[in-house]
Amino acid sequence: MEAQKQFIIIGNMNAVTYKEIFPLIKDNKMWLGNGFQNGNAYFRVEAPRESYADGVYDENTSLVKFRNCCWFTNIDHGRRHQPLRLMTMAENFKHSKHKEIRGREDYIHYENYDAIEIPYTDAIPSDYEGAMGLPKSFLDKYCPEQFEIIGIAEGDSGKELGLKPFPPELKKLNPSLRQGQLYYMEDGYPVKPYARILIRKRQSV
Repeated sequence: MEAQKQFIIIGNMNAVTYKEIFPLIKDNKMWLGNGFQNGNAYFRVEAPRESYADGVYDENTSLVKFRNCCWFTNIDHGRRHQPLRLMTMAENFKHSKHKEIRGREDYIHYENYDAIEIPYTDAIPSDYEGAMGLPKSFLDKYCPEQFEIIGIAEGDSGKELGLKPFPPELKKLNPSLRQGQLYYMEDGYPVKPYARILIRKRQSV
């Protein structure tokens, strides 16, 4: 980036949460490429067969399967400008293929930030104007003309977004709670979803 070079890099999807990486994605200086299906990549390696777990190494092809892979790039491509086709909130509650969404009357709302929990990209409601928290896999289908990225709810970045601290007594119920991360209550139990990216629908000018 400092040398203003174009690049295409294979990396792990978890890198999108790094403090050096996420600001570049948020500011549309870097994005995900048209990459590996479902995050699966196959590489030919020279390491011995016993170096890999069962089901990872294919003895017929000598290929090793790596999960959670993606392309990081600053080279534009058409796919990132294709808006998602989405259902309305009511349509999601009626027709969603996800049991966590179908049959609900409302989306889960976070306790410490004014946003709703969206566990799957295809469950984004087309008619919701507020903030939404999505898994980082959303970035694979992120269209900057359709949505804007507010930030990432992780550690110091979450605190900077204004996530409210959780009451200390909740830590006894769920020791995995961390300040600067989102949580919601479910049957009296605090649930902390894995790293969430906060987005909202881009307003027309």
